[in-house]
Amino acid sequence: MAEIDTQKDVYLFLHGRMDLKEKAMNALISKGFTSEKVTMALPTKVGNVGDYMAMLWMPPNPDHIKIQQITKVDEVEPEGMVGLWKGVSKDDIDTVQL
Repeated sequence: MAEIDTQKDVYLFLHGRMDLKEKAMNALISKGFTSEKVTMALPTKVGNVGDYMAMLWMPPNPDHIKIQQITKVDEVEPEGMVGLWKGVSKDDIDTVQL
């Protein structure tokens, strides 16, 4: 597993499971992230290279959070709920149990 820089921004994807937001936040905080660094992912704003994506996995009944590091951000036309994230390349680097 890659070393995680807990000072970087983290974009949290709940895949519609707002009922798991607090549980997901607690799991990320236990991993060393601060609540100030965790942002709810929006289709209109993506992170930067080096930032992290944390997504509940596997929808629709997730049991863990997949942490991915953003490796590349391409400009794209937004598409559906994915929006601008369609242009983001990332690598899986870790998981955290919910």
